[in-house]
Amino acid sequence: MDKIKIGKSQVETAPLGLGTNKVGGHNLFPNLSESDGRETVRAALESGIQLLDTAFMYGKGRSEELIGEVIVDFPRDQVIIADKAAHDISSGEMVLNNEPQFLKKSVDDALERLKTDYIDIFYIHFPDEKTPKSEAVGALQELRKAGKIRAIGISNFTLEQTKEANQDGYVDVVENYYSLIHRDEEEKLFPYLKDAHISFVPYFPLESGLLTGKYTKDSTFAEGDPRSKSEKFTGEAFQKTMATLDNLRPIAQRHHVDVLQIVLAWYLANPNLAAVIPGARNAGQIPGIVQSAGVKLSKDEYDLIDQSFSAV
Repeated sequence: MDKIKIGKSQVETAPLGLGTNKVGGHNLFPNLSESDGRETVRAALESGIQLLDTAFMYGKGRSEELIGEVIVDFPRDQVIIADKAAHDISSGEMVLNNEPQFLKKSVDDALERLKTDYIDIFYIHFPDEKTPKSEAVGALQELRKAGKIRAIGISNFTLEQTKEANQDGYVDVVENYYSLIHRDEEEKLFPYLKDAHISFVPYFPLESGLLTGKYTKDSTFAEGDPRSKSEKFTGEAFQKTMATLDNLRPIAQRHHVDVLQIVLAWYLANPNLAAVIPGARNAGQIPGIVQSAGVKLSKDEYDLIDQSFSAV
């Protein structure tokens, strides 16, 4: 995979990464196996994936610890770690905190859990309500100067919050919710990021499995399954998404792959995106993810996918 550069930083990475909320994210997903989590990270790195996207909130530090246990077996310069923090549990409750001292401590604590002396990309995971955004980013700039982080990111920030955070030009990358069926950022945020030379990384690119091609219009979900209460997985919205995914099946057949690889290939070809970070629960899912890097969509195929989902 050709490498991409993150914003104005010196961080370069292959654009296909791994989201690790299912690696140690026991507070987010039931019945996770930690051995599966370790093997998933190991399989990803052995398959050429470099970018590992984690956060304190994934298991309240457990994801970072499991990743740290694996990356010691790999050359550090071949692993690109993206980490996030903003959730303060020191009071016994969970509150958002962007205060400089909290962010600095969060980085130091994450370095210890990850068993490394620097983090390639560090994001403010969510904005809080009181800390000036440029002040929070200024704290990360101090950490960059100290060599503890290499690139500065923000996540879940609105356009106006992004502008405030970037008033000194320190922000390298934004990570927000974006997918083929959730494209709110295209109209306003993307033009600003392009002008400011800020990269964009989407989270939830596969919409919790909705866009993998493993479901059909006849799929149903048992009572108690969270998908049974989700508008995306039920009713008219679900049927519309399934019908649109059917447009991708002939493209997948031409490339001798599945719908999953075509969806990921579209993200990889999207000029507005720096990288894509699909998640995986076990190592067996890694080959299918990696296969997408070898799919080169034609302009007509890219445009068909783009236009089909623009109407969803």
